[in-house]
Amino acid sequence: MPETLTVAAALRLRMRAQGLDPRSALDPVAAADRAVALQGQDLPAVLRALAIRSRRGTTLDAVRAAFDRGELVRTWTMRGTLFATTPRRAATLLALTGERVRASIATRKRQLGLDPATVERGIGILREALASGTVTRADAMARWEAAGIPTREQRGYHLILEAGLTGLAWWGPFVGADQALVAADPVTPADLEAALDGVVRGYLRAHGPVDPDDAAWWLGLPKTPVRAAVERVRPEFAEVEVAGRTMLVDPGVLAGGRGARASGRVVLVPGFDELVLGYPGRELFADPEVLAALTPGNNGVFQPAVAVDGRVVGTWRVPVRGESRLEILSPVSDAVRARAETALADWPY
Repeated sequence: MPETLTVAAALRLRMRAQGLDPRSALDPVAAADRAVALQGQDLPAVLRALAIRSRRGTTLDAVRAAFDRGELVRTWTMRGTLFATTPRRAATLLALTGERVRASIATRKRQLGLDPATVERGIGILREALASGTVTRADAMARWEAAGIPTREQRGYHLILEAGLTGLAWWGPFVGADQALVAADPVTPADLEAALDGVVRGYLRAHGPVDPDDAAWWLGLPKTPVRAAVERVRPEFAEVEVAGRTMLVDPGVLAGGRGARASGRVVLVPGFDELVLGYPGRELFADPEVLAALTPGNNGVFQPAVAVDGRVVGTWRVPVRGESRLEILSPVSDAVRARAETALADWPY
């Protein structure tokens, strides 16, 4: 029989699985590999997400340096969203999800006038530029405009997206505060079923407790093959019962967190963090008022979150002129609020 956990206990285990409590001892590259991928449409946020999942003392410069060395990349993979990961993981994810995402945006490309011939010509121009080294976004846009390919109204974005989804290029080294495109050389896994098993295994380890459908949602793949992959790796995981759902969790995470009581541990995570976006059922870890505050205006922009023992209780922003930017929306004790204020004052990134 699966061990029954309260929701609160499950959320504490998720913090442990995510490498946030206790903090991971990994370097940024190993942290990214363990997570499989971290949502990365907001570049400053994903740099911070990698830093807080790495050993203490890891700086943003250290994370940027891993991109500069080619050990980390950022590209479009699951659900057409940018993720930060290792080149090996990126290649696997593209093999599993790339064509599916391309099919989902085919209509939009046609609406923009990006017919196959235009796309092929644009990709050829970018390929030629990449042969000489890195290419900034501005340089790519200028080359396309010079060749008579309009880039306004997201046409340039979709050409870069095509380059990413087909494995031609991904975002890598930094040029100033932004990343440049670099030629990618993704190696397609010889065994796609084994590759899917590896990704599912990684998701379960870095996000559990979760269930098979959580994994299918995260990958943006049909439930049937993902459920089959979960069944193949199931013996490696412990089963737990959470709010009437059977979930899987890494046995080491479960053993390390077993018996742990609520401690009021406060962790600040940046916007678009996997602690929030890595799960489809967000009502499990936050009240409706908090979820609304995380995406004000429901515009798809996720604010930084305040988590207490894994439960999201509010939002925060970096203090300006010493003024606190903490918004706690769920009931917490005065002691927990004070810890949150201290964590914000001490935020190193």
